[in-house]
Amino acid sequence: MRSSSWQQKELAFLILYAVVFYAIVIRRSLQLSRDHYSKLYGLRPGWISHRFNDVSDAQWRNFRGNLPILSIVFGIFTVVACMFRALYCLKAKGMSIVWLLISMAYLSYLHGACVIFILAIASANFLLVKICGRTKYFSFALWVFNLSFLLCNRIYEGYLFSSFGQSWAYLDNFRGTFRWHICFNFVALRMISFGYDYHWADQYNRFDQKKHIQRCVNCSSGKTCYLLLQERGVPNDRCSFPIYLCYLVYAPLYIAGPIISFNAFASQLETPQKNYSSRGVAWYGLRWLFSFFLMELMSHFFYYNAFSISGVWKQLSPMDIFIIGYGVLNFMWLKFFLIWRYFRFWSLINGIEAPENMPRCVNNCYNLESFWKNWHASFNKWLVRYVYIPLGGAQKKLLNIWVIFTFVAIWHDLEWKLLSWAWLTCLFFIPEMLVKSTANAFQVKGAFGRFVFRELRAVSGAVTITCLMVANLVGFVIGPSGINWLVSEFLQKEALPILGGMFVSFYIGTKLMFHISDAKQRRDQTR
Repeated sequence: MRSSSWQQKELAFLILYAVVFYAIVIRRSLQLSRDHYSKLYGLRPGWISHRFNDVSDAQWRNFRGNLPILSIVFGIFTVVACMFRALYCLKAKGMSIVWLLISMAYLSYLHGACVIFILAIASANFLLVKICGRTKYFSFALWVFNLSFLLCNRIYEGYLFSSFGQSWAYLDNFRGTFRWHICFNFVALRMISFGYDYHWADQYNRFDQKKHIQRCVNCSSGKTCYLLLQERGVPNDRCSFPIYLCYLVYAPLYIAGPIISFNAFASQLETPQKNYSSRGVAWYGLRWLFSFFLMELMSHFFYYNAFSISGVWKQLSPMDIFIIGYGVLNFMWLKFFLIWRYFRFWSLINGIEAPENMPRCVNNCYNLESFWKNWHASFNKWLVRYVYIPLGGAQKKLLNIWVIFTFVAIWHDLEWKLLSWAWLTCLFFIPEMLVKSTANAFQVKGAFGRFVFRELRAVSGAVTITCLMVANLVGFVIGPSGINWLVSEFLQKEALPILGGMFVSFYIGTKLMFHISDAKQRRDQTR
């Protein structure tokens, strides 16, 4: 009883601190945006209170600008696909042809004649899988093939038709509106997924479907969870070229994902998802609209990203740099949240449920493992299934993280700042893994022991959040050349109180996350 009373008082204090913290951050962000807007790049006249709108991020600017036409196009695609399925009672084979025709029309607009490159590489990958898919050298061949094209596509920037002969040169005038080799990064992940799912189809499957259904809350209630769809193999006739090609270029998920395994896609192409009712999908769309309005408010009042690309943040105090850095990370999270959920929404309408990419808010993660499980979560699931487990899983975790994060950096782009981000993240991962393994070896006894352990976890969480901020700022804002400048700024005598305040804020934030986690556990137990 005394413990419960103490926790309630602690929670009240934590909430009060969080309110004060965000009041200070919001007030200072408004002031910074007002004082420096004339020096910032990428601001355009907005529609809220006659303020400028921060559209300095190219990815967000393109998505936001094309949102009306995208919605009309996907609306037409959905009507056509649903009409064919309803009229002719189509299953996987029929729907793969329908979606293949729709998606090829979509790709022809996006990439023009460069669709030829996508079809050629995809066809070669299909032949590789079918010829070598049952051999022991298959994994090596699959990875060499796909990594080679990922690197070559970037180095040669999608290739010129003229490099294959002057008779092909005229096609360089019809390259579409969107660079094909950028989208091909997602296609490569799907090609690897198809290869491995085909390779594993005839092998002994350790996944116990009956036991899983008994234990899984979703599956035991008559629904089908993503893990079951992913692990349950599909018949060989669904590994045909039309279904494979439809999987690679499926229009709703083509540009940005979320990433879905071949097994899960082929299963839902046969039998559309039933986890979301029509009402559930509609509510999902309404929540997206609310989040979009939140982004509009944020970009009209807080010019975080414009500060980062304009370099003005270098002229600010350590306190202001922290606020801008924190704001940039929240902007990035909300941007990807909106983009990924938009495409997932259209996929849901058409009966394909892809994994949620941002299942948890960026401000509710206090360790690296949970952060990466909840940031681009579908990619994390892909990496675990097709990279982490084949490399040895938890038995070689310290080695595996270097391979995985290096691949993630190269997959995003060939830039030193991304490699710096990847290797910094790996360095920060090592102490976390060591502390976790040490903590698991001890059994905490008594109320005082649990109190000390909880406090140590909160301190560890504060350190982790600091490391995450540094790694992401290096990777996406200041680059590796800015590390020395950042360290020198925050280690000055006048900046040490700010550094201490940051750490205390992260410590308190971590304890608040503990309370949120505890509340969720109590709620789950009462169900």
